[in-house]
Amino acid sequence: MGSSDAPLDDIARRAGVGNATMHRHFPTRRELIIAVYSEEVAELCARSQSLLAEDPAGDALFGWLQDFIAHVAAKRELALSITDDRTGQRSALFDHWHHSMHTAASALLTRAQSVGAVRAGLNPSELLALANGIALTATDATQAERLVLLVRQGTDTPSAPADSVR
Repeated sequence: MGSSDAPLDDIARRAGVGNATMHRHFPTRRELIIAVYSEEVAELCARSQSLLAEDPAGDALFGWLQDFIAHVAAKRELALSITDDRTGQRSALFDHWHHSMHTAASALLTRAQSVGAVRAGLNPSELLALANGIALTATDATQAERLVLLVRQGTDTPSAPADSVR
């Protein structure tokens, strides 16, 4: 049984709240899953903001892409378990989450490009597509790290410091 299939009573117990409290805040499983996934996306985006102040900029960008890959690999089923509704809320939520992650990647990429850590012609959609592909196909974290390293080596500028790709 996946985490999105766990009985609500178990979820309440693990969260340290009573069933009534949980049901008051999240009357349906769908609303609970949305709240959990929204928090996961918010944490990933907050991590990007903290990385904007870290050097080197290339390490910050590719560190966040590793976090993004781990997020997609671990949370994809949770996001996909959110059922659609007649109002189109699921599509709106997915659009919002994708926009948030695109904004996070864009800020880190722009900073890395401004210091010559990666090629100027890259765009965040390309990097996120590559990262998503890694998340969906890597057999384990070691392979995911290796694939990110290959992407990083392929996006370096000729003037990028040699130690930033090792």
